[in-house]
Amino acid sequence: MALERDVVMQRLNWCWRVAMTGWLFVLFGLGGFLMALFGFNLLNLTVRDRLRRRNLARRAVSASFRFFLRHGRWLGVFDYHFENSALLREERGTLIVANHPTLLDYVFIASQMPQVGCLVKASLTGNIFMRGVIRAADYLINSQGETLLAESRQRLAAGESILIFPEGTRTRPGQPFRAQRGAANIAVRSGCPLRLVHIDCNTRWLDKQSRWYQVPARKPKVVVSVRSRIDSRIYLAGDEASSRAARRLTRYLEQALPVTR
Repeated sequence: MALERDVVMQRLNWCWRVAMTGWLFVLFGLGGFLMALFGFNLLNLTVRDRLRRRNLARRAVSASFRFFLRHGRWLGVFDYHFENSALLREERGTLIVANHPTLLDYVFIASQMPQVGCLVKASLTGNIFMRGVIRAADYLINSQGETLLAESRQRLAAGESILIFPEGTRTRPGQPFRAQRGAANIAVRSGCPLRLVHIDCNTRWLDKQSRWYQVPARKPKVVVSVRSRIDSRIYLAGDEASSRAARRLTRYLEQALPVTR
């Protein structure tokens, strides 16, 4: 009887987490849309200075992400833990590089970095729920081609930290970690430091091959661990070409970023 009761309770808990996961997706999309429609448009009307307007928008985004994460934990949909997150808030002019196991990885990191920039996929600019946020927060778009490197260097030199997922997309379960060379190119050509961040989820959840309603049997827990700080200049040995240095740095990231258990 006790075993049957436990099975029923586990099933009810799973059904609850499926329903609340759907609610969180609605909340995220609606929140982004309303912030862009009302909050950010109001900023455009009242704050003329572009840099101040961008900083206020990013603070609003970070605060909304903290609310979202706490709400998800309170509902019992997922749990999370940060290790050494204070280091992120101290970074200036740094490239933040992280692995990318879940859909919410940017939310986790940006919740701890109110002024972080981000390199986002061009497809998101066509998303009605996200494009207003991307525009107001002045994020970099990965389709900017020839201007992307120059813009990244300028922002890093001005003290802005930028978040990049070197894989370019979420990790595919069971496949080896493969980093694109974009993050290393920016780091080497800018001479900026890199801060490594490990993101680990104790079960498959919101990964590249999962739908939102494919909720695992046990509650997911995400651990975001801030790790070492790397000086990109050490990869430029003497008069070595920056392209060769970027390849070396990319190989290092492929070894350093994957989470092993």
